Amino acid sequence: MGAQELLLLAVFLYVAGAVAALIFNGSGKFANYLTGLSAFAASLAGIASALLVLTAGAGFRLDAPGWIPFTRFTLEVDQLSAFMVLVISFLVAAVSLYSLSYLDEYTRKNPGVLGFFINIFIASMILVVTVGNGFYFLIFWEIMTLVSYFLVVYEQNREALRAGFLYFLVAHAGAALIMLSFIILFLTTGSFDFAVFRTAKLTPVLSSVLFVLAFVGFSAKAGAVPLHFWLPEAHSVAPSNVSALLSGVMIKTAIYGIIRVCMDFLGAGDWWWGFLVLLIGIVSAVLGMIYALTQHDLKRLLAFSSIENIGIILMGVGVGMLGLALNKPLLVGLGLLAGLYHLLNHATFKGLLFLGAGSVIYRAHTRNLEELGGLAKVMPLTAFIFLVGATSIAAIPPLNGFVSKWFVYQSLFTLGIEGGFADKVFVPLFAMLLAMTGALTAMCFVKAYGTTFTGSFRSDHAEKAREVPFPMLLGKAILGLGCLVFGLGAPLIAPRIVAVVAGLLDTPAVPVSAAFFVFPGDAAQAALSTPLVAVLLIGFLVLPLLLLVLYGGAGVGSRLDATPWACGYRYIPQMTYSSHAFAQPLQIIFRPFYLFSATLQEFGLTAGAYFSTRVAYLVQVEDMWEKFIGRPLARGVQGLGSLIQFLQMGNVRLYCTYIIVALVILLVTIRL
Repeated sequence: MGAQELLLLAVFLYVAGAVAALIFNGSGKFANYLTGLSAFAASLAGIASALLVLTAGAGFRLDAPGWIPFTRFTLEVDQLSAFMVLVISFLVAAVSLYSLSYLDEYTRKNPGVLGFFINIFIASMILVVTVGNGFYFLIFWEIMTLVSYFLVVYEQNREALRAGFLYFLVAHAGAALIMLSFIILFLTTGSFDFAVFRTAKLTPVLSSVLFVLAFVGFSAKAGAVPLHFWLPEAHSVAPSNVSALLSGVMIKTAIYGIIRVCMDFLGAGDWWWGFLVLLIGIVSAVLGMIYALTQHDLKRLLAFSSIENIGIILMGVGVGMLGLALNKPLLVGLGLLAGLYHLLNHATFKGLLFLGAGSVIYRAHTRNLEELGGLAKVMPLTAFIFLVGATSIAAIPPLNGFVSKWFVYQSLFTLGIEGGFADKVFVPLFAMLLAMTGALTAMCFVKAYGTTFTGSFRSDHAEKAREVPFPMLLGKAILGLGCLVFGLGAPLIAPRIVAVVAGLLDTPAVPVSAAFFVFPGDAAQAALSTPLVAVLLIGFLVLPLLLLVLYGGAGVGSRLDATPWACGYRYIPQMTYSSHAFAQPLQIIFRPFYLFSATLQEFGLTAGAYFSTRVAYLVQVEDMWEKFIGRPLARGVQGLGSLIQFLQMGNVRLYCTYIIVALVILLVTIRL
């Protein structure tokens, strides 16, 4: 089969698997197997199709006539689309295997319905990044949003419904802006075809208007600051396999949209376009990690971390847009290389971390970091694979997170050399803030891993946990292996991503690798060899062990008491460094960014106790953006809905009055 047939097969398998799961909704595990196996087979077809396009360097186009001229269905797969299909399909392959056992938790919660939504959700994402017509792009974008909403609210509890409403609101506000930008392009060109959009003759003012509409609309979906407040709520309440897809690839379709519209369709814009994207990126990166550090819910911590990584991706895209505006091919290549490479890497390690969090919840039945601890003793394989993801997201070499962040730094340094005066002024600040974000990320995931897997058990939930089934381990292991391969294989992967950028924007391919090294266009400026780093790290780890064996290692006595030393006192689990204690110094340092809410709670004690009640003083950290933007926006929409509902009272006489008033207004308008 060719790339075109494989892609169509992938979409068919997703849809067929969705329908089959729905038909066998009452069959419990069988519906779960239909969901997972059909998605896995479809993902393999998607990977094969994408690899054929990327290795051949040429895509394909498929046209189907429509009833109306602008409804002609078009699949237009270039190298950027193929790259996105590869990222989505790789994560889906791991998640679908993981789901074979994870979905056992939902055998009595309409598993076929859940499987239907999951497979349709994946199919809609594939179609969003491959369709070549704006009309169908909006349709598939809306299907993706609606189906993901049903996945977010699937648990049907109060928290899920609240998060779903907020997500639905922001997603549709963003979709309205995207729709408006596409309608303006349609009115300008007379067609919804992407090929025609690229030839649009736009004035500078109209181009800037389209850029703002598209960037704000897609940023809302990506979860960039200040429109990020829906993301922690939605990603934390969805089933964990869905959370991996939401955070790993769905928000990346918005990055695809920004690159496709703001660079492919609009071309080289004004300088401030790229600077705005770069600025939003660094703000999102810093604030996302500042808020992640204070979270004590494992999935909310990971969700806030996604905001930080979306910011890093936007920084790369912003540098690329600045390079396009300044006619600097090196900046274009390095910026988009950094952004797309980090897009791939974030899908890998964040998918792994969400699946790891799902494994913890699957066995310990809690997301609260204060009730975990010691899980490495009872879930050693999950602990090790989670450690790989945590190490990767913290940008520790030679794993993949380090490589893409290294390219982000190199793109900033190059911008400081080749950019304008404002770039030279602000780039050092941006680089410093990115470095601070990296340090906070490392601290955050020391906290996440340490409070979850190390120390003593802090609850019965943790003590009674055990290792998860093999399919869940296999799904995580695939992503863990991806973290290693995408890091060590940087000299092979980076040139392929540069080829994607060159094919998209018709710019020269920037040289970024030679032998086992990668470099930012010029090896004399900087060079990195992840294979060499890996060899050195292994040597540093093995050498002390060899010395210990050669020089008296056998005489070293074993520890007699496994209990940690506690200054002479009997050790108890409460002495473990908790999540709250870990975050407290940061709450003091970054206090201006936090809103603290204090509440008093009374707990009744057992009869006959000396005190009848116990009072707890609880301090919680709130997201100021949600409080001052998200909640007022939600209340405003609810109020508007109540007003519209009041107008529709079911009174026929009132409806007749509406008709008469409308006719009068129409006659007066025609008369004038």
